[in-house]
Amino acid sequence: MDRRLAAVLVAARDEEERIGKTVTALRQAFPGAEVLVADDGSCDATAERAEAAGAVVLRLRRRGKGQALSAAEREAPPGALLLVDADVRGDLTPLLPGDTVSEGLRVAALAERQGGGFGIAKRTARALIRFRTGFDAHEPLSGQRYVSVHTRAAVFPLAPGFGAETRMTIDAVLAGEPVEEVELPLEHRATGRDARGFLHRGRQLLDALVAAGPLRVNSRGARLPLVGWTVALHEPLVTAIGLADDRWSGSERGFVAHLRARRTTGVLKLVGIPLVALARTRSLSGALLVALCANALNQLDTRPGRALKAYIAAALVVDAPLALAVLLAPYDLREMAMLGDGGANGLGAMLGWHSVDRFTGRGRWVAIGALAGLTILGERRSLGELIERTPVLRELDAWGRVP
Repeated sequence: MDRRLAAVLVAARDEEERIGKTVTALRQAFPGAEVLVADDGSCDATAERAEAAGAVVLRLRRRGKGQALSAAEREAPPGALLLVDADVRGDLTPLLPGDTVSEGLRVAALAERQGGGFGIAKRTARALIRFRTGFDAHEPLSGQRYVSVHTRAAVFPLAPGFGAETRMTIDAVLAGEPVEEVELPLEHRATGRDARGFLHRGRQLLDALVAAGPLRVNSRGARLPLVGWTVALHEPLVTAIGLADDRWSGSERGFVAHLRARRTTGVLKLVGIPLVALARTRSLSGALLVALCANALNQLDTRPGRALKAYIAAALVVDAPLALAVLLAPYDLREMAMLGDGGANGLGAMLGWHSVDRFTGRGRWVAIGALAGLTILGERRSLGELIERTPVLRELDAWGRVP
């Protein structure tokens, strides 16, 4: 067995015509490595042909390249990895280091350009890597990569979609891992300057832009982009306070834990959001209502789509803006993005502002009491657990979410 390589990971979708040959070639080139094919929701015989060629196949729902490779990495044995596109042709053995123990990331660069568009996606990815790290990457989008044991821990789980490669390079450089590009005479199925090709490169461009920003690992181990900053278009101050919690939060959970620790981003939210609300509403009841709405929606943001569903339902009652939440909901439900504290607090504050306009006098204090009770309940028990134990709420909560 080659001590330099534990497994080869291949993400594939609808590649029945090529995957068999790819797997056979990889098994011949790396006989000591396990070949894992992550079938990313194929509608053809990709999985069957990969298995027939000798690969271990993970049958996944369609999640995108980055999440498919991350799922395969979790199933791979300990050791260094080789990441390979399903349509690649050529000798990849020079991509492995010459010695048995080598750290870093080695990326295959094509010796000759094949197809492609106007280079916008590639230039953008290069610029993003340079901006974040100072490293100049020649092939930022290459899917052929050797990942050492130490680098594996630094870059996985990968960013979702086609942003996986761009973010992998960023994470490797920021972790102090050496990154080397190796020119190889490889071939792949090139996209042309047609509608399909431009659509593919458009997705690459968008995914790279999102992947270069803030990411967070969710409850199921997927590393997702935080898109809650978009709520700042409606509510900049509260969203900014929540983003601080996304960026610098510690292990504390709940008001009591934050108050005991004193200097935490949770205390910043506990003090900052009511002060912002007080300055804007000039009313104690208004400040309490906004702050409690922000906290309530944040407490619900523990599963994909849950907070956005609650926001949309409440927004219909208090006439809060709906467009952004409706736009973000499919991405959140499919685990392609997540709100984070910035988005959940910002959306909650938006509900609060509109609730202040809608409720007055006794009605406002009734709403404050209900939200305060929900907050106390959330401090003592998990709101998510209560939702999952209530049949009607459980069904509504699960609707539209990817299993």
